[in-house]
Amino acid sequence: MATTNNNNIVVGCINFTAMLLSIPIIASGIWLSSHPDNLCVNILQWPLIIIGVIVLVISLAGVVAGFWRISWLLIFYFVAMLAVIVLLGCLVGMVYWVTLKGSGHPEPSRTFLEYRLEDYSGGLRRWVQRNRKWDGIRSCLRSSSMCAELNQNYRLAQDFFNAHITPLQSGCCKPPTECGHTFVNPTYWISPINMAADMDCLQWSNDQTQLCYSCESCKAGLLANLYKEWRRVDIILGITLVGLICVYLTGCCAFRRAKTRDLTRKYKQGSSNDS
Repeated sequence: MATTNNNNIVVGCINFTAMLLSIPIIASGIWLSSHPDNLCVNILQWPLIIIGVIVLVISLAGVVAGFWRISWLLIFYFVAMLAVIVLLGCLVGMVYWVTLKGSGHPEPSRTFLEYRLEDYSGGLRRWVQRNRKWDGIRSCLRSSSMCAELNQNYRLAQDFFNAHITPLQSGCCKPPTECGHTFVNPTYWISPINMAADMDCLQWSNDQTQLCYSCESCKAGLLANLYKEWRRVDIILGITLVGLICVYLTGCCAFRRAKTRDLTRKYKQGSSNDS
């Protein structure tokens, strides 16, 4: 009996570790929510927070079942945790696949990169290209302070050209470098006499509420920013997934060992009664 109790305590402690592993999942969703691009797009952060909370609740159920020897609750834990592990694995794979393609392009005498929408493909690109969707995203981006921060931080042209700005700032807060605009400040540029035929060059406006928010480069910058942040989150989720799998397999072994010893004990008790 003592051995069985010890095994159940081990299962409870293992499930407590699973509870701790829910923290990086929830923290990843909260971290994404603190960035204006994810706040405006609002795709990945809430699923992460919800999955993290589910892992926390299921693990808590496993802790209770392990310490108080509630067999049906422990079985529920194993089934539910397996489903969540599969779901999290699909999410890790999807994020990796979505962020596999797409990068910026260097320009002469510029430290920051330029971004083009044609470099990105898949459902996420089609999603941001929808006019109704982009109207909402554009309004959300306008309300952020990301472009105003550039004016506060960079006064001289060379300082700005050497700056490590985000893809979102590169795509939305300034005209594309190939358009040939003349720098006044990061969000105010003098148009060239011969305007290039590229639509983004024509879309640029010195109106601080317009800037390049309607440009294809802004959509590309948004995707690049999302990809950069999602890749970081995907690494954390991948490590957490491996941890959950290890915890789950260890819990299964401890549970099976406890059940085997219970059956052995009952068999021996039955044999003793027969004799």
